[in-house]
Amino acid sequence: MRSAKAALDELDEGCLVRLVAKGDRAAFEELYRRTAPWMAVRLRRRCMDEQIVADVMQETYLTVWRAAGAFVGATAGGSAVGWLWTIAARRLVDAFRRRAHHAEPPPATVQQSAAPAAEEEVLAATVSGDVGDALRRLAPELREVLQAMVLDGLSVRETAVMLGLPEGTVKTRARRARILMRKALA
Repeated sequence: MRSAKAALDELDEGCLVRLVAKGDRAAFEELYRRTAPWMAVRLRRRCMDEQIVADVMQETYLTVWRAAGAFVGATAGGSAVGWLWTIAARRLVDAFRRRAHHAEPPPATVQQSAAPAAEEEVLAATVSGDVGDALRRLAPELREVLQAMVLDGLSVRETAVMLGLPEGTVKTRARRARILMRKALA
């Protein structure tokens, strides 16, 4: 007879999320053990403030515990890892906005971008008009690759690992998504 831990080790992240949706704490702990290290690294690449990273991690996994059923019901073959990262990225944007709302203006020596980053706009669901419409019309598998590579700034290899796809498939989907976006915006 195998131990429960050994059984969980053999499940992919999607299966773990489905178990979490049923209230399985051991599955949640295994999901956290597998995903928290890379998520912390990715968050730290976008934010140097350890307190914000810790808060975002806590908010992300609290959301996963509470909303795992949303993943189960809303995705047909979607990546659980991609779903987790989407939650974390949105929580990070929220944290930046909260900090900006309560912070004093930055020193004059800090250069600021005149336009908000596209990632912040999309992740906060504020992309509207033609770009938002074109993005929403993309097939989910194309939109997922485009978001990972363009909005999250992942490489082809990182995107392939995150989505569980071959690199060639990621390249093809990214090319198709860009072509369709250009056509839609022409």
